[in-house]
Amino acid sequence: MSIDNLLNRLEKVKSKGSGRWMACCPSHEDKSPSLSITEVDDGRILIHCFAGCDSHTVLSSIGLDMNDLFAKPLGDFKRLRRPILPGAALSAVGLEALIVINSGNQLLSGQGLNFVEKERLSKAVARIQEAINLSGVDQ
Repeated sequence: MSIDNLLNRLEKVKSKGSGRWMACCPSHEDKSPSLSITEVDDGRILIHCFAGCDSHTVLSSIGLDMNDLFAKPLGDFKRLRRPILPGAALSAVGLEALIVINSGNQLLSGQGLNFVEKERLSKAVARIQEAINLSGVDQ
């Protein structure tokens, strides 16, 4: 998708320099721009709502999904090979564990999970399992 196609779906778009914009977030009542949009050199489009809306919600409210933010399929990007520091890995696993804990507590209290929450829980479980596999703990 082109950046122009995304920007045309948003309101109160303001340029903040080369490849950077602010706009009103379409997923909540926004009187002043809180959505940051950045076009990266490799064609990706990055979005962030400073009011806290997640990217999936922002995109779905204007008829798009995450795939629309990438100029080419994710599999075509070169994977970076650099060591992961133990503290960073532990922090990442801890954040995924919080997703699992919060989802578990929600289920234990009798509440269900919506589609987005189920997808995020599934991703957290997969990431934790991948960390376990890479660490050799499961052997």
